Parts: sequence; structure tokens; C-alpha cells
Amino acid sequence: MLYVCSLSRLSDTVEKTGAKSLVTLINAEMEVPTPPGISPGRHLNLSFNDIPAPVQGLIPPGEAHVRQLLEFVRAWDQASPMVIHCWAGISRSTAGAYVTACALNPEADEYETASTLRRQSPSATPNPRIVAMADKILDRDGRMIDAIRGIGRGANAFEGAPFIMPI
Repeated sequence: MLYVCSLSRLSDTVEKTGAKSLVTLINAEMEVPTPPGISPGRHLNLSFNDIPAPVQGLIPPGEAHVRQLLEFVRAWDQASPMVIHCWAGISRSTAGAYVTACALNPEADEYETASTLRRQSPSATPNPRIVAMADKILDRDGRMIDAIRGIGRGANAFEGAPFIMPI
């Protein structure tokens, strides 16, 4: 199972789910210690700002970040849950969950996967830069980008509710 949450719900989500793998997608200045129950080798921490395009003084998500995410999730044995989180559980983490679902199911329909994301998280607004880079790396010919555009911006929320992203 793949779970998605915000930083404030991280410890509780890891504890309740028994997750053994964790992906942190958060600003560089935010230190996120590895929660109990997760081996440091199963905690991928990618530091970048939640921006769709470069902005002076900020770190945009880059292709290297997406490649590291893909390598990490492809190495996940799925025997125990994985949690993907960001600050609010709305943009970076939902993009990470969408990318993960597409990467682990190469034959799955991108539009149906995006619709599933929307059903699971009404506030999901995946970072378009992460999705676009993954679309290119995964050779999806723009379908991932179009699918996320198709579900539109999520409902306004200060923080997304934790949810399961089916894989």
C-alpha cells in the first residue's frame, strides 16, 4: 500500500500503517528525521521547493530528483507500506504518488490513475513540474501531463487529509 500525508501527520501515518519505506519531498531547510520503524536506508529525502518553474533563490524540482524517486520506488518490494509526504500533503507528495503509481504500473491508463488520485484526495494538486519530468522519463508522450491537467486544481485546503493511493 502507498500512503500520502502531510508533515504534521507523518509520525501518526507511519505508526498506524506500519510503513517500512518513506519518501520525503520537502524544502531543503526542513529537516525531517527518519521516524521509528523506518530504516534510514529506506528513507529517501529529496529537498526542493514546491514551485512549477525556477524562481531565484529557490530550488525547483529537477530531473535528478525525479530519477531518484523512480529508482527508490522501483526498489520497493511492496511487502510493507510506503509513505510519501511533503509539507501539506497536497502538491509534491500527490505528484510523487501519481508518478509512483504510473511507474509501477507501466500499462495503466494515466487518465484513470489521475482520476483515482482525485477520488482519493479531493485536495490533490500535483506539482506539474514533477509530473512533466516523470512523463518524459517514463516515455508517456504527454499523457501524464494531460491527465493531471484534466483533473484540475484540487479543493482549497490548508492541509490534505492522509489517503491511500492504490497501486
